[in-house]
Amino acid sequence: MELVFIRHGQGEHTVDLPQSLHISDPALTNEGKLQAMSLRNQFPLSQNDVVIISPLRRTLQTAHIWSEGINCRKIVSPFVSPRMFPQTPQSTTLPCDELLTKEKIKNVFNDFCIDGELPDEYWLSGINKTHEQEFSKIASRYLTWCKSTGKKRIYIVSHDGTITSYNQFITGRKLSRKDFPKETGWLKIDC
Repeated sequence: MELVFIRHGQGEHTVDLPQSLHISDPALTNEGKLQAMSLRNQFPLSQNDVVIISPLRRTLQTAHIWSEGINCRKIVSPFVSPRMFPQTPQSTTLPCDELLTKEKIKNVFNDFCIDGELPDEYWLSGINKTHEQEFSKIASRYLTWCKSTGKKRIYIVSHDGTITSYNQFITGRKLSRKDFPKETGWLKIDC
């Protein structure tokens, strides 16, 4: 199975660093919307594709713009929500990385499915500050679920730290922030 991790387009929270990290529920900028549109040519979707999306506005908007007019399966999951990389236990979750509620997602992105088999605790806090050992269990469980879909390729629209965390877990290589993908940058990993 091939996983294609795609970082969301430029968000409002990255325009005026570090102050902009304190914006709550940031959307895509105009540039971010153009970046999301460019995914249509780079990764054309079909109705047979599965796209897994982090429950934040900027990732949901990226997936929505990219998949517009394509009746593919779009699943929102907190298992690909923002994740600090590297983990720093004393840090707190920034307002720009707080998850949207399932209800808000259903109201705004009503053609997306909610991964409803997960405990509510993940919908409240996501995986941002999850200890490495717990993240390994989550990643293993999630990759097993991905394989169980029977799909040869799954797209995941997520965040730089999350993508790098999964990359490190799957490959076993020691990575750093230098390995972060850029806006709408992507990474293919065979599992």
